[in-house]
Amino acid sequence: MPLECPRCQSNRIGSNNYGKKTAGVVGAGAGAVSGVSAASTGAMYGGAIGLVGGPVGVTVGRVTGAIIGGLVGGTTGASAGVALGSVLDEQVLDNYRCLDCRYCFRNAPSEESEASGDPG
Repeated sequence: MPLECPRCQSNRIGSNNYGKKTAGVVGAGAGAVSGVSAASTGAMYGGAIGLVGGPVGVTVGRVTGAIIGGLVGGTTGASAGVALGSVLDEQVLDNYRCLDCRYCFRNAPSEESEASGDPG
C-alpha cells in the first residue's frame, strides 16, 4: 500500500532522510578519527610488509597502510551512522513530505499491525 499524505491524500510523497544524512556525516567523521589509530596500525603493518621492497617499499607500505586504515575507519563509521539515521528517520523524525501540499509527516503504523498487536 503506497504512502498517502494525511492532509491532502496525495500519493506523491518524497522523503527527507535528514537523519540518514546527518548521522552518516557524523559517523564518517567519527570513523575517520577512530581510523587514525587504525591508520597508525596499518602504517606499522604496511611498513613491515614493505620491508621486502627495501626503503622505498617501507615508505610506500606505511603510506598505503595509513590510507587504507583511515578509509576503513571512515567507511565503517559512515555505515553505522546511516543505519542509526535510518532508524531515526522511520521512528522519530517526520521523514516524509507531500510533494503537492508540502506537509511533512511520519509513516503511521498500519491498521492491520495495530489490530494484531505488532509494534511496527
